[in-house]
Amino acid sequence: MRLFVAVAVPEQVAGELEAAVAPLRSSWPSLRWTGIDAWHLTLAFLGEVNDVVAAGLADPLRIAAAEHVRLALSLAGSGAFPGADRAHVLWTGVHGDLERLDDLAGSVAEAAKNEGAPPGEEGRVFQPHLTLARSRAAVDVRALMAELAEYAGTPWMAEEIYLIRSRPDSRPRYETLGSWPLAATTPPAEGRAAPLRT
Repeated sequence: MRLFVAVAVPEQVAGELEAAVAPLRSSWPSLRWTGIDAWHLTLAFLGEVNDVVAAGLADPLRIAAAEHVRLALSLAGSGAFPGADRAHVLWTGVHGDLERLDDLAGSVAEAAKNEGAPPGEEGRVFQPHLTLARSRAAVDVRALMAELAEYAGTPWMAEEIYLIRSRPDSRPRYETLGSWPLAATTPPAEGRAAPLRT
């Protein structure tokens, strides 16, 4: 099964972004736009994972989540991979507790790796984003990015991480297999492992 670990985007935050993006879609029909039901912030993409390994991820992910406090995040701006003039992915960025988000992503990736599910993008620098659209062919999206450059969404508090199964050929496309809370406050230093990094 194809798995990833992510932070969810609250309904209000997603609704605000949808209101900003919806008027742009018809002018860019060559892009494959993602829907509001697919929006999330990926912490670690695990790729294809067998049932045995998937079943063993719950405890490591629960422990990893408990080692990190809740995160204040918001969506803002725009960007593209690999670049604005030759984009295959259009995204909006993430602001807020980015250092802590990076630490959380590292812990989640390490927990999955130790359980036998090494992240499919291991070694790549973590860059938090929410994917808005994709294109198989390279597209110049500089004008589109300019339209979204000033976008700034309402901040929210991320309180959980989710293990999600991706089903590319079905509806709904994503199935949540488990969720685990982040710590409400900083865990006591005594006996607390330092955040793991890949």
